[in-house]
Amino acid sequence: MEAVTLVKEYRGGIVECVHSGHICGVNDKGEIRYAAGDPEAVSFLRSAAKPFQAIPVVRHGADTRFGMTDAEGAILVGSHRAEPCHVQALESIMLKIGITEEQLICHPTYPLSAYATEALLRDRMPKRSIYHNCSGKHLGILALCKTMGYSVEEYGNPEHPAQQEILETLAYLAHFPKENIVVGTDGCGFPVFALPLRALATACLKLACPDLIANPEIRAAAQTIVRRMNKHPEMVAGTGRICSALLADSNIVAKGGAKGVYCFGLKKERLAFALKVLDGSEDEWPLIAASILEQIGYGNQETIDRLYTLAPVGIRNDNNRIVGQNQTVFKLRIP
Repeated sequence: MEAVTLVKEYRGGIVECVHSGHICGVNDKGEIRYAAGDPEAVSFLRSAAKPFQAIPVVRHGADTRFGMTDAEGAILVGSHRAEPCHVQALESIMLKIGITEEQLICHPTYPLSAYATEALLRDRMPKRSIYHNCSGKHLGILALCKTMGYSVEEYGNPEHPAQQEILETLAYLAHFPKENIVVGTDGCGFPVFALPLRALATACLKLACPDLIANPEIRAAAQTIVRRMNKHPEMVAGTGRICSALLADSNIVAKGGAKGVYCFGLKKERLAFALKVLDGSEDEWPLIAASILEQIGYGNQETIDRLYTLAPVGIRNDNNRIVGQNQTVFKLRIP
């Protein structure tokens, strides 16, 4: 099934950019409830996998063993911007688990936050591995390795026992055969997984509706992770980011990844959506998510308004003049 146009950008009355992709929405009966494009389109999860990657950490008590706070537990699933609160939490975790920054395999970098990077550059401070947006995930797996007695040197290897448990956990929650999951390498050096959007939405729904998880240990870990994400949405992304905006709504669990993949689950409605913007753009996520929520009649208008604040319909130029508009053009279909 072909992709559909999700968002059009207009300037001067003509279409300047077109963003196409796929959307899949599933319900708690295992059915595809909504779709646009191909719900079976395969995509690498990238950082959308982080809540699932953290489940073994919490399942085996690595977070509690090292006395992590809820905020520190939340950053284990985060794609943080290395804002001051993030750096403070990451340094605290390193100290608690007895890991040096040199043991992280994610490459030293400057923060994704432009403001945080500018402050560092003004002070002539160097790049650091904990500034990498995936460093929380890495520290979580290192804590798991210390708890389970695994090697910390090869913790990013796909054959490492921690990585194998992550793969098995994802397959279990997505209700998708482990052997059919395509494994690649993410930007941070970790294994990264490719699944159909239907399977990703299914896994996300389990986070929103943990009663669907039969395994009691995985269910308890998922509940803890989601509670922390909703309690500390600022640790999952950062200022002005869609994940933090959605997670501020206690009814929603959400996480995005690089190259345009996003998923979110609705607890009361018992629905979850996974989407892929094919050109890899993230700017359209708030518009697409807002349109999905509007089309299904979501009751919390405040959440929808927050999304439009992040990605206004009006396109402004450098002089703050409205010179165009963003328009979502997809219609969810019921298969």
